[in-house]
Amino acid sequence: MRVRILKSLDAITAERWNALDLKGCPFVRHEFLALLEREHCAHPDTGWTPQHLVVEDDAGSLLGAMPLYLKPHSWGEFVFDWAWANAYTRAGLEYYPKLVSAVPFTPATGPRLLCAAASDVVAVREALISGAMTLASQLNVSSLHVLFPEVTEQSALVNRGFIPRRDCQFHWQNRGFADFEAFLGEFRADKRKKAHRERRRITEAGIEFRTLGGGEIDAELWDVIHEFSLNTFRRHGHDHYLTAAFFKHLAQVLPEMIMVKLASYRSRPVAAAIFFVGADTLYGRYWGAAADFDSLHFEACYYQGIEYCIERGITRFEPGTQGEHKVPRGFEPSLTCSAHWLADPRFASAISAHLRQEGVAVDEYMAGIRDHLPFRRAEGTTAIPDDRESH
Repeated sequence: MRVRILKSLDAITAERWNALDLKGCPFVRHEFLALLEREHCAHPDTGWTPQHLVVEDDAGSLLGAMPLYLKPHSWGEFVFDWAWANAYTRAGLEYYPKLVSAVPFTPATGPRLLCAAASDVVAVREALISGAMTLASQLNVSSLHVLFPEVTEQSALVNRGFIPRRDCQFHWQNRGFADFEAFLGEFRADKRKKAHRERRRITEAGIEFRTLGGGEIDAELWDVIHEFSLNTFRRHGHDHYLTAAFFKHLAQVLPEMIMVKLASYRSRPVAAAIFFVGADTLYGRYWGAAADFDSLHFEACYYQGIEYCIERGITRFEPGTQGEHKVPRGFEPSLTCSAHWLADPRFASAISAHLRQEGVAVDEYMAGIRDHLPFRRAEGTTAIPDDRESH
């Protein structure tokens, strides 16, 4: 096996890349990653310089691949290492640049060490990890990070000396619900009443929803939808990671990958939530509104997505990062992970000790959250306080 570096996804055809076992994850498809580069979303101009690895045999057949970027910052990763960078600075060392294997701007678990289905998976993963570590040494970077890998990949990375990190997101699980009311039927009465009240507010406000696939959205409507999402970023003082052109082009090449829930008031669009559809998982990614309607965020981003999953038999719904306010609406704590290699052994030792303590805290946090899920259970437990009615 030999390892090569690709300075652009366009250096390999979509057919070859997508022939690898992508585990049904839409974000590691060639079309998605290549468009990020072409539209200058994940591009050297924005601090994402492609260093993708591919593993081939002597005949040139593709055995594996690893999306990989050289980065001068930590924006758009969602696994936060700002404190590590500050510690390096205080020690008089440079933390940036670093190497990162991730899907830019996408905190969703999926394969990072892509392998051909018929290949020796253990050997190909080993070649990819070794290739990435060799590149890190050649570039003299401080560190190499693999973000949101699958569990078996995490184990392979830890076996090679990477430091594991644990974190928590909130995901919805489809347990074969016949419809949305069957799902709410698993709630305690107070939480079920609250969900009904939130949904009723939307109906009483005169808001109607349409479900649109990527192929049903024209360029003009994409501008409207993107502007809604851009409003959300502006409120937080950030620029949108993805451009309107990115969504337009992705909807043309992979219309089945995108789903939008469009909210209208008096036949005029007022809000939208953008989702991505995988083989068995729905991913909630971006949302925004032109007006402030009570409970609209909960309806657009959570309840509409849950209904979509139930109707289509999708087993999992990942609505994005953060948000304990998702828990009373049926989202459960789910463990995510990342793996980190640091060149400096002193920092590797200190960060390893810190992450062991952090991991214990994450486990305790998840256990505490499970005590406050809205589902029916034994008497004597209390519900999670929920005063987050703002959008």
